[in-house]
Amino acid sequence: MSTFPQRRPRRLRQNPVMREVVAETALRPQDFILPMFIADGLTEPNPITSMPGVYQHTEDSLLRAVEEAANEGVRVVDLFGVPLDSDKDATGSVSLKEDGILNRGVAAVRQRFGDDVLVMVDTCLDEFTDHGHCGVVDDSGHVLNDETLPLYEQMAVAQARAGAHIVSPSGMMDGQVAAIRAALDDAGYTDVAIMAYSAKYASAFYGPFREAVGSSLQGDRRTYQQNPANLRESLLEAQLDIEEGADFVMVKPALPYLDVLSAIAESSPVPVAAYQVSGEYAMIAAAGANGWVDQERVMMESLTAIKRAGADQILTYFAVDAARLLNQR
Repeated sequence: MSTFPQRRPRRLRQNPVMREVVAETALRPQDFILPMFIADGLTEPNPITSMPGVYQHTEDSLLRAVEEAANEGVRVVDLFGVPLDSDKDATGSVSLKEDGILNRGVAAVRQRFGDDVLVMVDTCLDEFTDHGHCGVVDDSGHVLNDETLPLYEQMAVAQARAGAHIVSPSGMMDGQVAAIRAALDDAGYTDVAIMAYSAKYASAFYGPFREAVGSSLQGDRRTYQQNPANLRESLLEAQLDIEEGADFVMVKPALPYLDVLSAIAESSPVPVAAYQVSGEYAMIAAAGANGWVDQERVMMESLTAIKRAGADQILTYFAVDAARLLNQR
């Protein structure tokens, strides 16, 4: 028999306080970014059927929801705009207008909360184009990378002018970060940060989001979003975005790509975010509503896994619920 004391890891699991004391990963409300939708033409919030508890907001309901989030310690929101179908066109021109729905939402939140809440905004054309793609398309429907970049530049400057603290290019066009950084700096918005969607996969987990933004997309985005089979490609994309001036990089979706998140977080000199997307949210919410899983526990376990894998920030529709639960502990 060994003369050494037996190592018993279970000693450190014996009660809640012990487990908390030795926990290697801890979630905080300030880790969360809340994605939100503001829609034109609404008189009251519109529930998104495939995302229980998530709404397309009016300006008034958006401000109330931002205040609720801030009161729980969630002080970064990520805004997406939902224009009227009649305002969509081939170039998403309404996204550039001061009175366009997304820029109105940014301005309203900034006016109400100042710097107490950080306003991040989606810098992409897909919600605003009549074809649903993230950029300019040719007659065959192929997205044109270089012709799209000037529109991203204009969009980012318009969002900065409206009051955005962070712009978030999600279209996966090559060179988008460098183009946006140069445009912001030239317009005098040197303090506006960029969160780059660096590893954005052509995923089936985005389905409910398409309902949330009223997407007009026919087909798919596999020619510019990443192949789910690839990891090294994401490391290259993140490296290029950082070299071009990204202040944050992002992995999207989160749970199916924790290996990608971990690899990028290990080497990134800038903060790394992960987006728990609509399909991830919907699966947990639906299973919870049917009693198939304990929704609170699965919610917190999934968020802990994302942070454990290396996320500094987590974009999640569970942000307020998770923060409230943490605040009650």
